[in-house]
Amino acid sequence: MSYFEFLQDYGGRMVDGSLITLVQFVLATVVSVAIALTFGLMRLASNPAIKGAATVYIEIFRGTSLLVQLFWIFFVLPLFGITMDKFTAGFIAVGLNMGAYGAELVRGAILAVPKGQWEAAMAINMTTAQRMRRIILPQALVIMLPPWGNLVIEILKGTALVALISVTDLMFHARQINISTFLSIETFGTALIIYYVFARFCVTPFMRAFERKMAFKIGRA
Repeated sequence: MSYFEFLQDYGGRMVDGSLITLVQFVLATVVSVAIALTFGLMRLASNPAIKGAATVYIEIFRGTSLLVQLFWIFFVLPLFGITMDKFTAGFIAVGLNMGAYGAELVRGAILAVPKGQWEAAMAINMTTAQRMRRIILPQALVIMLPPWGNLVIEILKGTALVALISVTDLMFHARQINISTFLSIETFGTALIIYYVFARFCVTPFMRAFERKMAFKIGRA
């Protein structure tokens, strides 16, 4: 079978799987950003209980395998009365895992904002929330965006694991096609190309454009 014939026979399934992968990626990214911002700010809290809770979460999710976390969320949590369908469990697991890494990026970026900016905001009598929203976070966002670009690509690659709980994403279809045809080169070669196209021509340009836009907005362009 030629590669063109392979695409004719199985291209539709690969496209269907790619769409599921794309949705998983977008939802996991949204969860990651929300988690990262929340727990990154909690790590900076003066309250020991809040800071401690954030630290425990980050250490657990950074220190254990995403695959194990995925299986826990889908197979173990139902034993405690928390049940999710496989699609939801997939992006929640990836989002929680990557959000733990993102939380440290948020914390580090906020701490990297020059001390003078904090002092200037205090000098004009801004509240803590105003300082963070109007002065600190916009500058921290510019600092954290380059490493976040890498993390977003890791989120994309992490979604490949959701196939192991039977989410019908790109890797699920690739494995099923390979099992039935044994055309490993064509099957996984196509999957590799699709993941690369997503990362190189979708995620990377978007993140770079976002970096330039935010840098321009705070006068660093």
